[in-house]
Amino acid sequence: MLLNVSYNKPEIKEKINAEVGKPFTLMERIKLGGIGSGKLFITTTSIEIHNLLILDKYINTCGIEMRPDGIIVTFRSLLETYALVIPFYKLKLYKGKAEEYSIYRDHYFIKIKADSKRIHNFMKKLTNYKADHWTSSKNNL
Repeated sequence: MLLNVSYNKPEIKEKINAEVGKPFTLMERIKLGGIGSGKLFITTTSIEIHNLLILDKYINTCGIEMRPDGIIVTFRSLLETYALVIPFYKLKLYKGKAEEYSIYRDHYFIKIKADSKRIHNFMKKLTNYKADHWTSSKNNL
């Protein structure tokens, strides 16, 4: 789900929390060693996201936030902030090239440059969290 999150609207927050869960508490963030990726450089995107990114002339960057049941990929275009909300059951993460990760949800995708160890470590943390916590908690339902 691609949303404009520039404005503080309760209905948008409710949609996001329903998809990927409420944000981690401070203690959970400390135990995980951080839940954010920092600045990531976008190399390629799906057409819907591309149409938003070409509206300005700045370098296309994004950030990833981990949530209990998924991730949120945020990026800016003009003066607006957009979020691609991806629950774990729809998240597809590929490492095609040596220095590029692809993040897919249905027909949306974002490919990011992974030119530092920090990015590789974050992606490893993300996949390990998904494997350890999400599948076991959802199988108990």
